[in-house]
Amino acid sequence: MSLKEYYKNEVVSKLNETFKYKNCMEVPKLDKVILNIGLGEAIHNIKLLDSAKEEIKLITGQAPVITRARKSIAAFKLREGMPIGCMVTLRRGKMYDFFEKLVNIALPRVRDFRGISGKAFDGRGNYTLGIKEQIIFPEIDYDKIDTIKGMNITVVTTAKSDEEGKELLKLLGMPFRN
Repeated sequence: MSLKEYYKNEVVSKLNETFKYKNCMEVPKLDKVILNIGLGEAIHNIKLLDSAKEEIKLITGQAPVITRARKSIAAFKLREGMPIGCMVTLRRGKMYDFFEKLVNIALPRVRDFRGISGKAFDGRGNYTLGIKEQIIFPEIDYDKIDTIKGMNITVVTTAKSDEEGKELLKLLGMPFRN
């Protein structure tokens, strides 16, 4: 059973029992998943950006967009408009596929994994997760990477509060620490 079917069949009814929604449209759901790699070193070595772009494309199955500096910062030799990272926004089917892969395959491959912190919510039910190594994803060939890059993964939900968002992610399989 896919994650989307599991959400419709199981999770909606459990959330309805817990929070007693008056309308079925009030039940929180996943809205989008955003992957972001910020590369400050790309100022000096533009090839890092190309490899990061390829790796995000392999992981998500969607071409990322290059992010550029908004401001010039002299101390970092950074000029406005310089490429400093890449990001991709996943919605609908690709979002559910990626979320399932993240929860069931990638996170358990993290060294000394004991669950993720439940404190990284933003107050509106959205969760941001930082990953130190991109090699936890099975698509990345360990021999072909030049440097280990970290990434931020933001899971945006339609939940109104952190409590609802956490319960939604927990029911979808996110391994929170106790």
